[in-house]
Parts: sequence; C-alpha cells; structure tokens
Amino acid sequence: MIADLNEENAKRQAQAIRDLGRKALACQADVTRKADIQRVLEATLANFGGVEILLNAAGINSGTPFFEIEEAEWQRILDVDLRSVFLACQVFGKAMVDSGKGGSIINISSASSDPRYPRCSPIRWRRARQSDHQVSGARICSVPGAGECYSARFLSRGAKPQAAHRRARGIHHEPHAHAPLRAPSELIGAAVYLASDKASSFVTGSIVRVDGGFGAMTI
Repeated sequence: MIADLNEENAKRQAQAIRDLGRKALACQADVTRKADIQRVLEATLANFGGVEILLNAAGINSGTPFFEIEEAEWQRILDVDLRSVFLACQVFGKAMVDSGKGGSIINISSASSDPRYPRCSPIRWRRARQSDHQVSGARICSVPGAGECYSARFLSRGAKPQAAHRRARGIHHEPHAHAPLRAPSELIGAAVYLASDKASSFVTGSIVRVDGGFGAMTI
C-alpha cells in the first residue's frame, strides 16, 4: 500500500511495483491526520489481510533563516516530520500487536536527527516507544539518510530566494566522507534489511545510518 498526499505520485509508485509483478495499491492520505492513517490501515487490511511492515518516509524541511521562521511554517515541519511518525506508529503498531505476529516499523529520518543534534525528536521518540512494542514482537528502527530528499527542492520550500540559494549551496558542498548527496534509492538496502525477519529479527531500537559519513563529522 502506497500512501501519499499527492495521489498521482502514489499511483505512479504503485504502478511501478505492479510492473514488477507484485500487488500494489495507492491511497491518498495526509499522514498528519490520524483519521487518514486509520483509513490507510483499513484499506491495507481489507486488500492484503494484514500488516507486517510500516515505512514512515514523509518529511519536509525549510531554508528560511531562523529569525524569519513563522509559527505556521514551524508547526507544519513538526506535523509532517514528527506528528506523522507518532500517529502512524500508534495506528499501525497497534494493528501489529493485536495480530499477535508483530512486525517491523522503519522510520526514515534526517541525517541530523542523531541525539547529538537538536533535531532529534523522532529518534528519541522511537527509543522511548521501543519498550512498549518489543514485548509483542514489533520492532522499531530508524534510518537517517542524506540524499536528494534533503536538497534544495525541499530546503527552498517557503523560503526567501536568497536564503534558499545559500542553504542549498551549503548543503551541496558539504564535505561528506565518501560522496556528495545521493538519491533516495540509497536507502533501499537498509530498509529491506530491517523489514526482513530472517535478516534482522533481533535488530530493534537501532539507528542504521545511510549518510555518506555525515553523522561521523563534527558540525
């Protein structure tokens, strides 16, 4: 089940999966709203009979200078980057627990979401909630990544042109250990690993970084 605020994008992704010979459906949803997430769960259960894997990948950012960020923009970032993860884990996590089979919850997060940095709420929340889920077999892990999904097309959203340009230029010249920013597809291997019971049944509460060495640098 592919859920996206942009229904056309969800349909394209679902079709790409079907082209591989797999079953896939699209569902338009605003993941900052619990009712929408509940609707996605119900559609998933109705069409697939159960849910064993949840991948939270919604995220936005801002290139607006700190002293110019308005409350509405700040609240939107919190709603998409944090509230959506909380709600999805709550709704889908409960379904996993109630099924008696458990499952794997994978949260894609920012490369700056390590506890050393102030933007760490999703990972801290994941660690706090892991104790609630582990007794039922539901695993929760985080995959911080640095890629095109954090590039200018997100950082410039809602920002003044000059600020967006400065921020994007800084990001693209960040001296990553191995390479500049990569495509989101770099996260696939880590996500598949964490989704597999055979490969990672004893891996939970963990952070699997896919960031080209970003997290190892001093900022």
